[in-house]
Amino acid sequence: MSQHIYGIDFGTSNSVLAALNKDNNKIVHVLSESSLIYFQNAQHLYIGNQAIHKYIENNMSGRLLKSLKTLLPQSNFTFTYIFGKKYTAEDLVGLILQFLKKEADAVLQEDVKEVVLGRPVVFSEDPEKDKLAENRLRTAAKKVGFEKILFQYEPIAAGYLYEQTLETPELVLIGDFGGGTSDFTLMKLDKNKSALKDRRSDIIKTGGIHIGGDDFDAAIMWHKLVSYFGYGIKYDSYGKMLDLPVHIFRTLCEWEQMAFLKEGKIRKQLDNYYQYTNKNPALKRLMDLIDSNLGFALFRAIEKTKVTLSEQESSEITFRGSNMDIHHVLGLDEFNQSISKDTREIEAFLTDFVRNSNVDFSDIHNVFLTGGTSSTKSVMDIFEKNFAPEKIHRGDNFNSVAQGLALSYTHL
Repeated sequence: MSQHIYGIDFGTSNSVLAALNKDNNKIVHVLSESSLIYFQNAQHLYIGNQAIHKYIENNMSGRLLKSLKTLLPQSNFTFTYIFGKKYTAEDLVGLILQFLKKEADAVLQEDVKEVVLGRPVVFSEDPEKDKLAENRLRTAAKKVGFEKILFQYEPIAAGYLYEQTLETPELVLIGDFGGGTSDFTLMKLDKNKSALKDRRSDIIKTGGIHIGGDDFDAAIMWHKLVSYFGYGIKYDSYGKMLDLPVHIFRTLCEWEQMAFLKEGKIRKQLDNYYQYTNKNPALKRLMDLIDSNLGFALFRAIEKTKVTLSEQESSEITFRGSNMDIHHVLGLDEFNQSISKDTREIEAFLTDFVRNSNVDFSDIHNVFLTGGTSSTKSVMDIFEKNFAPEKIHRGDNFNSVAQGLALSYTHL
């Protein structure tokens, strides 16, 4: 067997690999990439951060795929054709895993065969779909050359990393906030137990909800920008003034879905609506957004604004494209209001989660938060309502889970 093992946090937005030296139980290498695949054409594809650069360099032509993790529990997704080649969910996920493995293997000069894969507490509330997702992820790992494949819940992995900093045993609430889910684990952590093989009795409860950073981006699009592209405009239909179909604007809130607006019947309808609205410039902007594949670039601007609001009271959404010149100031209060439904659901889930664990908030010694979305002010407010500031601890937002996955190898 090889000297190293990998922990891989395959995420909705970003994926991270951490390499552990099994001889000294030390993390020796960390690699982080965006969870993106860009098919420029039938011969050329790019993974991760390079996918972004190549996509923009080629004027956003070709096909860019994101949020591949969300495909894993979708039983109705069997395959897709990309430039005439058939790809299953396992194939697409495997491309990212293969890229991470190849890059890390080159650094370590070793063909590593063992991996601990992270998984959310709930891929799906449907047990069959949840099982399907894990099996697909396992198959993808086998396809790229891993032979020993283990799984660990992502927030538990983050807990193992935090455990290394503790001097005394603690009951810890771990929150992992990613692009697609918010996951929680309540666990007894004790540095003196870190070498034990079986820690299952220390896990009090796990749970999760399908709300994450992508939902917050979508909320900004819906509350701040869809009107710029025609939402709320009426069109003339034989003397009756009707609303434009709301589903068009809901689709705008997920940039990867915009491609469907470019195809067939809907795109032809947009041409008609443009005429029926007396060539309203907002509809022209909408068609340009779709036809020029500008959805990804626009959502990058939205995400940048969201990140800035983690530290500032206001930020400006700035975007320029074909017939577009967006400069919209978004205040923190306005942003918080736009995501209030999502954060209320997260807070309600957390309250029930703690109550159903048969403990009070006061019984929990400390909180450990990780994942990019944990920086959002409204998310932090949830914990600051229930815990003293000195009890709330932050990990590396993007690398904590992968490192914890590698460290959890001895427990699996």
